[in-house]
Amino acid sequence: MLVILSNLMLYFLVDPSDIYASERDPGSKDALDFRHHNYKEMRKVRSVTEECPDITHIYTIGKSYMGFKLYVMEISDNPGKHELGEPEFRYVAGMHGNEALGRELVLNLMQYLCREYKKGNQRVVRLVTETRIHLLPSMNPDGYEAGSELAGWAEGRYSFEGIDMNHNFPDLNNIMWDAQEKAEDPSKVAPETRAVISWMQDIPFVLSANLHGGELVVTYPFDCTRDWAPQEDTPTADDAFFRWLAAVYASTNLVMANPDRRICHYEDFQSHNNIINGGAWHTVPGSMNDFSYLHTNCFEVTVELSCDKFPHASELPIEWENNKESLLVYMEQVHRGIKGVVRDKLTKQGIADAIIKVEDHNHDIRSAADGDYWRLLNPGEYKVVVWAVGYFPSMRRCHVGSEPHPTVCDFTLTKTERERKQKPVWSPL
Repeated sequence: MLVILSNLMLYFLVDPSDIYASERDPGSKDALDFRHHNYKEMRKVRSVTEECPDITHIYTIGKSYMGFKLYVMEISDNPGKHELGEPEFRYVAGMHGNEALGRELVLNLMQYLCREYKKGNQRVVRLVTETRIHLLPSMNPDGYEAGSELAGWAEGRYSFEGIDMNHNFPDLNNIMWDAQEKAEDPSKVAPETRAVISWMQDIPFVLSANLHGGELVVTYPFDCTRDWAPQEDTPTADDAFFRWLAAVYASTNLVMANPDRRICHYEDFQSHNNIINGGAWHTVPGSMNDFSYLHTNCFEVTVELSCDKFPHASELPIEWENNKESLLVYMEQVHRGIKGVVRDKLTKQGIADAIIKVEDHNHDIRSAADGDYWRLLNPGEYKVVVWAVGYFPSMRRCHVGSEPHPTVCDFTLTKTERERKQKPVWSPL
């Protein structure tokens, strides 16, 4: 893993002797729409679908408290449907409405992927054909409309109802989530949060990043500490892979990777290689990252993109160049680990909700509706056991290499004797 990471850093870093290269660069070679987009202007992103109708699809996942639609752009070679074996990826920006850079980077990314795909850029073509990409530029449009370049540090951060959405995802156990669902006062969970939760549950996402601003660091779960301690390293069962994900983004970000960059405030994250466990920085109960990991199959990190939450429009081309490679290489990580399809031995049909367990990793995932699954893992040899209700378990050993290409590990399950007697396979013959 260290060899791969060092290669990434050597390949993408600017000249180390030119310590202000990224900050001095007057712009970007990419002719993108570098400006701030309010809600009305953001809707003009439909122009991307007109430019690339074969690989794009716009849909909404719900509405904000004020009635603004939460638009998502899907980019895929077969937009509008899940393809068997193809992983689902998402970027979410604008959870805090006043942290505007993520919103603009996601809008720029839509344009970039469209145009580079049309040019035949093989890297982008591969991403689009092998990945179903979902881009949500503004989770908190109400907050964005309240903020501005000249607004205070917190103005626009919260929803219209005054809710901090990064503390708004349900408690980390299902019992509490069920209780909140039935609560008489549903306002405790914002409509925007509910919309994103439904989205997570509808689509079998594998990897995600939550784009924020105001610092330069990448954080990874768990965000909520044990017993709500103010600060405590709180690793997941997949801590090594989360550290890898965070390091991939941080090491390819032109500003984060600059050893002589200025610190944003009072914390020098260079000593942590610009990555840190969320709980070790400060506890965040109810974060989207934790919910994603514990309640879905999706791994998610938070990227703090810039010291400035709402950079001037003239700085957007530079910020795009600072983050472009990071945005691309992070998406490519969705193809690490193992993937496969869990099928019924007799019918050959996919088995939904099968449990995939990796030995020595106390975090199981489940197969999607068609029986396909994806399990992000670092290079190595793994013992994988799969089982489902009414079936005998099955075990395989799967090898994961260093390249960003998943190892295919399919499983065929046999029904138990009792299940076969109770539910005989119907045949027209």
